[in-house]
Amino acid sequence: MKLFEEPFNPDKNLLPYDGIVQYYGKIFNDNESNHFYNSLVNEIEWEHDKAIMFGKEIITKRKVAWYAEKPFSYTYSKVTKYAKPWTNALQNIKEEVEGKSGETYNSCLLNLYHSGEEGMAWHSDGEKDLKKNGAIASVSFGAERKFAFKHKDSKEKVEVWLENGSLLVMKGTTQSHWLHRLPPTKKIHSPRVNLTFRTIVDQ
Repeated sequence: MKLFEEPFNPDKNLLPYDGIVQYYGKIFNDNESNHFYNSLVNEIEWEHDKAIMFGKEIITKRKVAWYAEKPFSYTYSKVTKYAKPWTNALQNIKEEVEGKSGETYNSCLLNLYHSGEEGMAWHSDGEKDLKKNGAIASVSFGAERKFAFKHKDSKEKVEVWLENGSLLVMKGTTQSHWLHRLPPTKKIHSPRVNLTFRTIVDQ
């Protein structure tokens, strides 16, 4: 099922079953989106992502950052990160996202993709530190990119284009039943910044 040309409706569930994904389209206009994009690229303390695969440390081309209301530790791909405090831009974006989605978030994982050739493999956000079945809000700035879901059992796929300044929210049992990815492409040469707001359970 493809959702390239369909008008978006935030009340519509993009998934046919076993989860909830809502696409709000652009929640920031072009001027706001460009302002936030420039602020994030220049003010965030970006680092190359690291992961442990088959006992070896892999360093990715894309860059990441981890921010939150408290210095939470967050472990994925066997690497632990410690959150930095919100910047003004992140705080402003978070408040807008919370207002649109009706959810609250206490942390944000950011990714900087330098071009379409950088992507993300199939995965689900099921880390033990995350709130069980909690909402994850994905905000995109910069290049428009395709985002894909695949059911873990049926293998059914759903695809949607994420626009500059747009919001997509995953919640319910989505992470338990669906994988998602950002497919690489050689057709896109400009960068994209993605923010995923989430809720860490404070132990």
